[in-house]
Amino acid sequence: MNKIIMLGTGNGGTMDLYNTCFVIQNESGNFLIDTGGSIEILKRLNKVNIDYKTIQHIFISHSHTDHILGLFWYFKKISLDALLGKITEKINIYCNDIVFSSIKGIAKHILPYQLVDAIYKVVNFVVLQDEDRHQINGVDYTFFDIKAKGTKQFGFECVLNEKKFAFLGNETLNPSLYERIKNFDFVMHEAFCLESEENIFHAYEKNHSTTKSVSEVMNPLNIKNLILYHTEESHKDQRKDLYTKEAQQYFKGNIIVPDDLEIIEI
Repeated sequence: MNKIIMLGTGNGGTMDLYNTCFVIQNESGNFLIDTGGSIEILKRLNKVNIDYKTIQHIFISHSHTDHILGLFWYFKKISLDALLGKITEKINIYCNDIVFSSIKGIAKHILPYQLVDAIYKVVNFVVLQDEDRHQINGVDYTFFDIKAKGTKQFGFECVLNEKKFAFLGNETLNPSLYERIKNFDFVMHEAFCLESEENIFHAYEKNHSTTKSVSEVMNPLNIKNLILYHTEESHKDQRKDLYTKEAQQYFKGNIIVPDDLEIIEI
């Protein structure tokens, strides 16, 4: 069984929802996807009973603050164990070249050099090229450039429990990738706000989608399950219901609008 554990589901400006990040968990381990923008990443891992020291694989999709900054709190947490030689296995961080440069550039200014040196001895940076393939916790992942209009971003595809699965980063999917995900069983795509509130949240000018716009794109692609994340938070407990109802008007498959800390079984 594979589980998608949603540590956070909010966009970069949310206060009550944590920034979107999640763990793909199976019997072989935990794969952390993005790290949010604060020390809250460590609290979230603790809430779902994941020991941060057991995480051997981390993917950072792009260099925006709400996806990358939590990594430095993770670094700070593991640094003492690294200094004491308690970390015996390499921690693999998968990212594109822009993310790699950002991590290296920021770390040297915000962490003591002794900690940085210790961390880099136990961290293995895997700088991804488009279409690179890596096996992580027994699953074969193909990482690809989502051809974002903004900062460079990577997503990935894999097969989880015989189900084709794709994570499409944090921007409206480029039409050149439509055929790539056609007929997939599970697709994760951002949905910044409801269509009726686009004039409030301005999703389109930020290269994001509304629930309606992404549903209209995904429906003819015959996606079986559409997971929507990276939302605003103004509707509180009504968010799941409102986003699901709007999506169902335009998408025939199953809609999943997870809450923070919700688990999706694949």
